[in-house]
Amino acid sequence: MPVTLTERAARHVRKMLEHEEQVGAIGLRLGIKPSGCSGFAYRVDYAEEVGEDDQVIEMHGVKVVVARQHRPFLEGTEVDYVRDGLNQRFDFRNPNVRDLCGCGESFAV
Repeated sequence: MPVTLTERAARHVRKMLEHEEQVGAIGLRLGIKPSGCSGFAYRVDYAEEVGEDDQVIEMHGVKVVVARQHRPFLEGTEVDYVRDGLNQRFDFRNPNVRDLCGCGESFAV
């Protein structure tokens, strides 16, 4: 299974999706993109459709959509949702990461 969501992350995504019903969001799309000094950054977006190369995982009542080309980079990743004071973010625990940049915005596999 490429990605798992904690219950806390799923609860946050469900709240986000309730506010996005008008755009037809069916779940959460996770991927990566080239970025930063280490190579890649996580991409989090609403999933509005499922393509033929997409894998759909349903966890805690949330659909997570991952494109085939991103699966090797995300295999085994756990996504949590963290609040720290006024800050809030998704926290990715990815066993494939070999290096992080100093600012924490990008990673290498």
